[in-house]
Amino acid sequence: MADAVARHRAAGERADLAARGQKLVELGPGLLVALVVAVVATLLGRLVPIVGGPVFGILVGALAAAVIPGLRGQVWQPGFAVASKLVLQLSIVVLGTGLSLTEVVHVGGGSLPVMLGTLAVALLGAWLIGRLLRLDGDTRTLIGVGTGICGASAIAATTAVIDAAEADIAYSVGTIFTFNIAAVLLFPPIGHLLGMGSHAFGLWSGTAINDTSSVVAASFAYGGDAGSYAIVVKLTRTLMIIPIVIVLAVLRAKKRAGGEFRLAAMPWRRIVPLFLVGFLVAATLDSVGLIPTSWHGTLSVVGTFLITTALAGIGLSLRFSTMRRAGVRPLLLGAILWVAVAVTSLGLQAVTGTL
Repeated sequence: MADAVARHRAAGERADLAARGQKLVELGPGLLVALVVAVVATLLGRLVPIVGGPVFGILVGALAAAVIPGLRGQVWQPGFAVASKLVLQLSIVVLGTGLSLTEVVHVGGGSLPVMLGTLAVALLGAWLIGRLLRLDGDTRTLIGVGTGICGASAIAATTAVIDAAEADIAYSVGTIFTFNIAAVLLFPPIGHLLGMGSHAFGLWSGTAINDTSSVVAASFAYGGDAGSYAIVVKLTRTLMIIPIVIVLAVLRAKKRAGGEFRLAAMPWRRIVPLFLVGFLVAATLDSVGLIPTSWHGTLSVVGTFLITTALAGIGLSLRFSTMRRAGVRPLLLGAILWVAVAVTSLGLQAVTGTL
C-alpha cells in the first residue's frame, strides 16, 4: 500500500514537472527575444543617455516587430506578455527596495494637489468631450481612467467591473498606447526646454503620462533622480484606481440589480494591483534597514534592466494596425485629454510652487 502511494506521489510530481517544463517552452522564445532586445537597448541607452535604455526598449522592440514578420507569430506572444506585464511589475518591486516609506509619504503627499487636479480634468473631460464626440459611455470611461490614472492597468481594472465590449477595450488601449509613445519621446525634450528640475519633471511625468512603463521610460531618460521620484508619484497616483473602480463597481452593480447591490459581488482581487503590495513590502524592508545601502546601486541597475525588458516586450507586442483601428474619435478624445492633463499638471505645479 505504501509503495502504491509513493508511486502515485512520484507520478504526480513528474506530471507537475512536465507541466512546468511545457510552460517554460511556451514562454521561453518570446522572453528570450525581449531579453535580447533589452540588451541592445541598454547598450544604445549608454551611447545616447538622453534617450536611455527603456525608451530604446520600446523603439527597438516595435521596429523589430514591424520589420521581422516572423516575430508576429503566436509562438512569441506568451513570452512577450510575461515581459510586458510580470517583468514590469517585478521591476517596480525591485526599484521599491531603494525607496523608504517616509519618502513615499512625503512625495505622494506633496503631489496630491497636482494628482487630484489632473485626475478631475481627465475624468470630467472624458465625460464632457466624449459626449460631444458621440462616443459610447464605456469608451469614454476607459479612456478617462486610462489617461487620469495609469493607462492599461486602469483600463484592465475598470473593464473587470463594467464588462466593456472588446471593441471599446481595443479603442481605449490603442489610444493610450499612442500617447504613451508620444509622451516618452516628447516629454524629456520639452522638460529640458522648460528648464525643469528632476523633481519637477518627475512630478510632471508621474501625473501627466498614462502608463507606468511610459512614466518610467520618460523620467529615467530625463536623468538625475527624476526616475525614482516619478515612480513614487506614479505609484501614489495608481492607488487612485481603488476608489474610482469601487465607485464604478457600485454603480454598475446597482444598475444590474435595479438599484440594489451586494458588496461581496465586487471583484476586489482585480481592483488592487498585486505589484503595489510588493512595492510597499519592498519599501518597508528598506525603511527598517533590512536592505543594505550598498545594495541600492546594484538593485537600481537590475530594476532598470527589468524595465527595459518589459518595454521591449511591449514594443514587440505593438501593432501599428491596432492604433489605426482605434479610429479618429477615440484618438481625438485621447489627444485632447492628454494635452489637457499635461497642461493642467504644469499649471498646478506653478500654483503650488513645485515647478
